Amino acid sequence: MTAADLAITSNGLPWLWLVRQQQALAVMARFKTLLQTLKQARLVVEVGRQKGELSSVADLVDSFLDTPQMEACLERFRADPDGAALLEERYPPLQPDLERMQQLPSNSLGFQYAKLILGQGYDPDFFRPRPVESDAQWLTQRIATTHDIHHVVAGFCTRPEGEAGVLAITAMQIGFPAYVSLTNAAAISRFRLQPESFGEMSQAISHGISLGFGAKTLAAMRWEDGWDKPLEQWRDELGISHPANPLAYGLAQ
Repeated sequence: MTAADLAITSNGLPWLWLVRQQQALAVMARFKTLLQTLKQARLVVEVGRQKGELSSVADLVDSFLDTPQMEACLERFRADPDGAALLEERYPPLQPDLERMQQLPSNSLGFQYAKLILGQGYDPDFFRPRPVESDAQWLTQRIATTHDIHHVVAGFCTRPEGEAGVLAITAMQIGFPAYVSLTNAAAISRFRLQPESFGEMSQAISHGISLGFGAKTLAAMRWEDGWDKPLEQWRDELGISHPANPLAYGLAQ
């Protein structure tokens, strides 16, 4: 620092400027976070208004791609050795062959998955195409493409209660941001608007959280390597001892 710098610093002007600059940056960061939070809250409301229409869910999911919440989710996913391996090799997106799956034994994961997709009239390629260059993009796409497998393995139906229950598993296991938001929104919305059926909704969410605590990370599984494996064997290996099937929010088999 020169003599001139010392002279200027002594009257406090550069320090005052630096402090004010830092304060302005902090205010801008808080404002950006607030805007992002408001946008995500609006998207959660839109999902409810559209009754879970897929494009509105995808908009909410994508709004979390570049956020601290997604980075925390990725840290938890990487902490699972199976998840870290999938992420490292960019395990390819799910591309189910439903016709082949229908030829598998009726007790297999593949047969039961095809039964769900065809029975509900779903498009197996319903998910929004995304690039998968970043870790956040890859994980988001992997979770989107395998969501209905979680329904089959955990035994939750596709009604709102079953959806909330199955989302609660991944929300608990890795803190996937959109699923955390939707699970909480489902509970609050049901409590406020349909209190007479809040019990079933809260039970389904609690069931999903319980499964998530006891089971291996569903998002980290290589389902494609075991389509022919019996569903009950999958559950045993995953640690799912009480699937939702026999309950009011369960998936009929």
